[in-house]
Amino acid sequence: MNEIKKYAEKTFESIKHINEFGEEYWNARELMIALEYSKWSNFESVIYKAKESCRNSNITVSDHFADVGKMVSIGSGAKRNQQDYRLSRYACYLIVQNANPRKESVALGQTYFAVQTRRQEINEKEYSELSEDEKRLYQRNLTKKGNYSLNQAAKNAGVKNFDKFHNSGYKGLYNGETADDIAKRKGLRYREDILDNMCSEELAANLFRITQTESKLKKDNIKKESEANNVHYTIGKNIREVIEKNGGTMPEDLPTPEKSLKELEKENKNNITKIPK
Repeated sequence: MNEIKKYAEKTFESIKHINEFGEEYWNARELMIALEYSKWSNFESVIYKAKESCRNSNITVSDHFADVGKMVSIGSGAKRNQQDYRLSRYACYLIVQNANPRKESVALGQTYFAVQTRRQEINEKEYSELSEDEKRLYQRNLTKKGNYSLNQAAKNAGVKNFDKFHNSGYKGLYNGETADDIAKRKGLRYREDILDNMCSEELAANLFRITQTESKLKKDNIKKESEANNVHYTIGKNIREVIEKNGGTMPEDLPTPEKSLKELEKENKNNITKIPK
């Protein structure tokens, strides 16, 4: 999303460092300021939770959270050790996932690092080099995976009416519109998938809604269907407010692509079969 890109250039990208091997990293104390934490002790508790998440995923913590503390002067010739960490992009992603979601800087950081971390999964091409249709296919694949995980989390939270649950998220993000309302506005046929008919920017907004709702359901250990629906609605609404506050385009105002992803996939298959042997 454009507003996220602009914000990132001024904050998270501006504090990124490159080491002698050309690898990117962030310093924890600089990230703390960017995320509007005033006390190291408070931010350190967030780092601890992020390290636990890393450990629980069977990933080596030291590969992403390198201790780079240093001695600093505290006056009268005395010195003390000031703790700091050299963080990978993945470590930053885990930190913002465990930070205070009420902070706008954290909400934007969650979007930025989630999108950027997932983009690193692309091996053959950089995301920025992909065509719009290729970006759509890539983002759609992520939303499919995300919705599968979200449905599992929703089931564990007591959700039985999944149509109502998913519509709660759409209502928050689309100013009251349900999935059927979105389909009608886009002029889609009966039962045609609305996610297959979104541009990459609209898909990115929905991917953020999906991942953040899953995270919230798990983090707050939601166990009631009504609460799960409220969480999904609130997450969608919060994302909408962030987009609006930063001058972005509302998701319902983004253009609907001329061809659905189903049509594009069908065309690609037909083109493959026409290649002479």
